[in-house]
Amino acid sequence: MASVLGSIDRTVRALGSLYRTTPLPPGQVVGLVLDAALDRLHPAPVQAPGTVRRTVGLGLALAGVGFTAWAVAERRRQTTGTFSLERPEGLVTTGPYAASRHPMYLGWWLIHSGVGIFRGSPWTLATLPAGILVEHFGTLWEEKMLRREFGQSYADYSDRVPRYFDFHCRHS
Repeated sequence: MASVLGSIDRTVRALGSLYRTTPLPPGQVVGLVLDAALDRLHPAPVQAPGTVRRTVGLGLALAGVGFTAWAVAERRRQTTGTFSLERPEGLVTTGPYAASRHPMYLGWWLIHSGVGIFRGSPWTLATLPAGILVEHFGTLWEEKMLRREFGQSYADYSDRVPRYFDFHCRHS
């Protein structure tokens, strides 16, 4: 019995550690759950060839996972102490953070859209923008905290790097 309890304790600790170091934006998590629930309650499949739809959806979702993993890896690489997504040690401006101040959100948006397309759910057209809007307000709060924490360094960073993405080509 003690070994079973020890195993459960180790599993709970491992899951807690994974949760603390995995970026799970609430807007996208809730959006994905709502998308699946709405699709089950009121299915409205997209009329597109299954192979093409699944290939595009899988590609977007994998690109999102890759982009998010790259952002997390860059944050970890820049951390000298205990890694925490909520409390950055320093301002990370390299890797995906050189193109977007919030690359993990971009990754999750790709995951959300990819899963929706893969599943053929038109509900994604409602749940993705709703999740993005929720996260945008969180982003504004995060940026206030980062400005307080990093001062002029963050102000300079936000002047040269777009919040999410920039469609304009920059020329030097």
